[in-house]
Amino acid sequence: MDHHHQQQHHHHHQYDGGENDYMQQEDDWDRDMLLDPAWEKQQRKTFTAWCNSHLRKAGTQIENIEEDFRDGLKLMLLLEVISGERLAKPERGKMRVHKISNVNKALDFIASKGVKLVSIGAEEIVDGNAKMTLGMIWTIILRFAIQDISVEETSAKEGLLLWCQRKTAPYKNVNIQNFHISWKDGLGFCALIHRHRPELIDYGKLRKDDPMTNLNTAFDVAEKYLDIPKMLDAEDIVSTLRPDEKAIMTYVSCYYHAFSGKQKAETAANRICKVLAVNQENEQLMEDYEKLASDLLEWIRRTIPWLENRVPENTMQAMQQKLEDFRDYRRLHKPPKVQEKCQLEINFNTLQTKLRLSNRPAFMPSEGKMVSDISNAWGGLEGAEKGYEEWLLNEIRRLERLDHLAEKFRQKAAIHEAWTDGKEEMLQEKDYETASLSEIKALLKKHEAFESDLAAHQDRVEQIAAIAQELNELEYYDSPSVNARCQRICDQWDSLGVLTQKRSEALQRTEKLLETIDQLYLEFAKRAAPFNNWMEGAMEDLQDTFIVHTIEEIQGLSTAHEQFKATLPEADKERQAILGIHNEIAKIVQTYHVNMAGTNPYTTINPQEINAKWDKVRQLVPQRDQALIEEHARQQNNERLRRQFANQANVIGPWIQTKMEEIGRISIEMHGTLEDQLTHLRQYEKSIVNYKPKIDQLEGDHQLIQEALIFDNKHTNYTMEHIRVGWEQLLTTIARTINEIENQILTRDAKGISQDQMNEFRASFNHFDRKRTGMMDAEDFRACLISMGYNMGEAEFSRIMSIVDPNRLGLVTFQAFIDFMSRETADTDTADQVMASFKVLAGDKNYILADELRRELPPDQAEYCIARMTPYTGPDAVPGALDYMSFSTALYGESDL
Repeated sequence: MDHHHQQQHHHHHQYDGGENDYMQQEDDWDRDMLLDPAWEKQQRKTFTAWCNSHLRKAGTQIENIEEDFRDGLKLMLLLEVISGERLAKPERGKMRVHKISNVNKALDFIASKGVKLVSIGAEEIVDGNAKMTLGMIWTIILRFAIQDISVEETSAKEGLLLWCQRKTAPYKNVNIQNFHISWKDGLGFCALIHRHRPELIDYGKLRKDDPMTNLNTAFDVAEKYLDIPKMLDAEDIVSTLRPDEKAIMTYVSCYYHAFSGKQKAETAANRICKVLAVNQENEQLMEDYEKLASDLLEWIRRTIPWLENRVPENTMQAMQQKLEDFRDYRRLHKPPKVQEKCQLEINFNTLQTKLRLSNRPAFMPSEGKMVSDISNAWGGLEGAEKGYEEWLLNEIRRLERLDHLAEKFRQKAAIHEAWTDGKEEMLQEKDYETASLSEIKALLKKHEAFESDLAAHQDRVEQIAAIAQELNELEYYDSPSVNARCQRICDQWDSLGVLTQKRSEALQRTEKLLETIDQLYLEFAKRAAPFNNWMEGAMEDLQDTFIVHTIEEIQGLSTAHEQFKATLPEADKERQAILGIHNEIAKIVQTYHVNMAGTNPYTTINPQEINAKWDKVRQLVPQRDQALIEEHARQQNNERLRRQFANQANVIGPWIQTKMEEIGRISIEMHGTLEDQLTHLRQYEKSIVNYKPKIDQLEGDHQLIQEALIFDNKHTNYTMEHIRVGWEQLLTTIARTINEIENQILTRDAKGISQDQMNEFRASFNHFDRKRTGMMDAEDFRACLISMGYNMGEAEFSRIMSIVDPNRLGLVTFQAFIDFMSRETADTDTADQVMASFKVLAGDKNYILADELRRELPPDQAEYCIARMTPYTGPDAVPGALDYMSFSTALYGESDL
């Protein structure tokens, strides 16, 4: 209850003025109100619950409001709990006087809080006057629970009403205008809870037309979660036209205290925080000052020795780095420290001002960190800094001079070393030992150029030595390495002079030797080339293959060979001379150790080659002799073979020719009968067969000629091929002619042609055989037919041609001509005649049986017919019946006209 107490202290002055009138007016109003029993019932319940909500803190309760306060003890206790103050000690007696005394102590305490208790006396309370008792409690509620409420310039009842309106403003269905009918639907209570503790009520589900639920929800939640007892009855509020204002106000004030209590706690906490914040801020500023001062002093302490260090560096680069570091210090490191020093002084002054304003004692920095201490240290820093830059610049100027000289030395030395690099190796090269004359001349030119180059570099060597001397005098820090380098350069220079001289001599000596050798090479080449060509020509001629066909040709070759042999001794002399030149070169090479890497530049011919070719020529001469002798013998033998063949062929050829002509005449001239001609021809055939051994002998001679590879024979015009063809033609012609005569005899006898008719056919045929080939072509045959009175179209002629020339050769032989002519005139067997003969054997039936055939014909013919006849299928057929009619027709095939 402390905050009530505090508020009372805080606010009591504002009730001193019009407070009494306000309380007075309330009381008058109260008296009228309390006449209604419904309101009295509501007040009794509400006030009882309100008193109990405080008394429970003292561990007690009241049951009946007008009874339980009568002895004044619980009344005093209630006031002590509410105000948080002690009242005068109560009297423990049970008598009426003791009770009145206690009630008066309570009433005095109320009055002491500036409340006028009009018409409320201790006796009426002790007597249990309900109206008076409720009036007194209301006065207490008003003073302790409502009077101190303050919301935006308004207080007490208006303040509480304004608080309710502010808190429920966001809820559209709540409109608080008073402390009676505005609360009847219960949504006002729910809205107040939801506004402060939204998680306790699902406000969206509440309905304006269900006040009972709304009121009970609010009362239950307030009791359970906000520790506000139920002071109202939902039914009473709903059933009363206008609920009791005091009861509602009392209950709503509990909401206010429950929710605004939190805010007061926050306000109190804020005040404490504010005070602490000032202290913390000041402490932080002190700490910051100490830290900043320590850091700054430490930095100064570290920096001064660096600025006082005057040890010079050896290199320009290191000094330049020092200058760069110093400039960085001036540009980057020092400005922030100047800033810090300034900030430190500002912070110190600000802190002192703040401490003064907030009634705190002034700040005293720790030992040695006063503003004056820092200023002194800073002065020291500035002093050290002053001489440092000057020293740096002087040092740099000195080093610059040295660096310039040292750089000049390095540069000249580097150029010189680069030029001499590899020169010693080059001068010691033995390249001239393997060089040709032209290469030696080039090397000499190159060496002369080098000598003049070397002389030009003398100047630089002297400059290098002079600079080294100066660096020594100026005490350059790296003199030892400069001296060592200078020494190396001078030593090398001397060495190059010696080597140059040596190489010059070696090159000139080699040139002289090579010139001598070159002359000899040229001499060798001039003579070796023609000699080599002569040998190559000789070898070619000696190996030249010859094809000769006559004795005269071979004799010509032998004569030429003998002439060649006569030139050999002279050639050998030339060879010796050429080899002599080569030996002279070899002697020089051996004596002077000239390394002849190259070969003769004027020729590719070498002594080995000359000797090898000469040996080859000498070896080929006797071989050629032998070949010529052998060829001579062969030619004599070939001539003998040619004459032998020619003598026979010149007899056989004409004999075959004569025989061919005689046979041709016999078949065309038709002397005597066909049988006479046949006899005559058979005699010819015999004489021809008897001539065969002569042909065989000629074949043997021909084979010898072939084996000797003889391809021509001027002694005869007949070749073996001619003779063979003629002989085969003769044999074929005699056989064919005999066959033709035999066929003519067969035809004549079969067709019953007389000798005269036969002669006539032959005469006719010979007449139309215009090409005299013993055949007629199609045109000849057509002319022949027309001359014999045939009158036919193309189709008819084609049909006749297909009979006389079944093989479609376009030729008609004499045999085919006779067949055709005789068919046109003679009477021969036909298919009908054969069919009639079978019909006789079959006893006039249209078919024949196998047994009948076997009985009537010889076995071979009978079986031939049975095998080839097809079964007969006519209406009068019996088993085994054979068809002789189709068989007869088939015998004559297509050729039956």
